[in-house]
Amino acid sequence: METRSSYKQELSRKERNTIIRILSRYDLQSENISKNRSVYKVETDKGTICLKKIRSKKYKVINGMNLVNELKSNHFDNTAEYLKTTKGNLMVKYKNINFYVTKWIDGRECNIDNKDELLNSVKLLAKFHKCSRKINTKEIKLKNNLGKWPESFNKKLHDLDKFRSFIKNKRIKSSFDNKYYECIDMFYKKGLMALSLLNSSNYYNLCRNDKEYKTICHNSFYYQNIIKKSEDYYLIDLNSIVFDLAVMDMGKFIRRIMYKKSYRWNFQKAKLIIETYNSVNKLSKEEIEIMLALIIFPHKFWKLGRKKYVRHKNWNELKYSKRLEKLINCNELEDKFIEDFLEYIQNY
Repeated sequence: METRSSYKQELSRKERNTIIRILSRYDLQSENISKNRSVYKVETDKGTICLKKIRSKKYKVINGMNLVNELKSNHFDNTAEYLKTTKGNLMVKYKNINFYVTKWIDGRECNIDNKDELLNSVKLLAKFHKCSRKINTKEIKLKNNLGKWPESFNKKLHDLDKFRSFIKNKRIKSSFDNKYYECIDMFYKKGLMALSLLNSSNYYNLCRNDKEYKTICHNSFYYQNIIKKSEDYYLIDLNSIVFDLAVMDMGKFIRRIMYKKSYRWNFQKAKLIIETYNSVNKLSKEEIEIMLALIIFPHKFWKLGRKKYVRHKNWNELKYSKRLEKLINCNELEDKFIEDFLEYIQNY
C-alpha cells in the first residue's frame, strides 16, 4: 500500500504563486509546498495545513465544516479541523475556483490489506455513523438518498438495456463490444436479483425510521480517505457526505474491497468486517439484507459500460478488456459469496 507521500507531484511556478496568494488571506507564510493526490500539503509558520480546490458547489465545504464542529461537540475528534481566513471566510475564490483549508493530519493512508488496519478503519466508520445520529442536522443541508436505491438500481438496469441496443446496432464491433454484449444478460440478472432482494426487504420502513435520526454517510469511505496517525485513525474529505442508511457506506466498502486479490469475494472476510462494525454500532437483520442487495448489484459492470458508451473515456481496448475480464473472473466467486451471505442472514 502506498502512503500519502508516494503521491507527491511537482508544482509549477504558477501553482506555487497561486498558493502563496491564497495563504496570505489566512495570514500564513509557506515554508514548504507539495502536492499529494488532488490536495496541497503546505508547511507554514503556524503548522501544516491541507489546501484543496473545489469546483463543485460551495455548500459542500460549509456542510463539511458544520459536520466537523457537530462531531467534535459530541466527542468525535477523528476529522480534520477547517480553518477560516483572517476575515472569517471559509473559502477563498481565486480566478473562479474556490479553495479551502483544513489542518493536515500527519499520517499515512490506511493499508486495508492489513487486517488490523482494516478492522480499525471499520470501527472508525461505525463510530462516525453512531455519532452522526446524535448531532443537530439542521445546520447541515445534505442530499437525501433515503428511499432512492430502487430508483437508482432501475435506472442502471435501463442503462444496460441501452448499452445492449447500442452495441447491437454498431456496424463495426470491437472485441470488447462483443464480450461486453455477451455478458449483459448475466450481469443484468444479478441486478434483478439485487432489486428483488431490496423490494422484498424492509427497506422503505427503515428509510422512514431513519428520517427521524438522519444518519450521515461519508459516501467515499475507502483507504485514501482514512488516515492512520500513530495508533489513531482519521476520516478525511467530507465533500461527498449524504443522508442515507449506514449500510450504504458499509455495502460500498465491502463491494469495493472484494475485487482486491487479498479478498476475492471471501465471505468470511466480509463477515469479519460486519461483526467488527457490529461491535460498535449494531446492524439489524433487515439492514444486513439491504446491504447484500447493494453489494451484489453489478455496479462495476454498469460503470465500465458507462465509461465506454456514455463518457467515451479515452482508454485503449486492452485496458477496457482487462477491466471486463476481471469482473467476469470474479463471477463464480461472487455467486458463492451470495450463497454464504444468504445463509448468514438466515442465522443472523
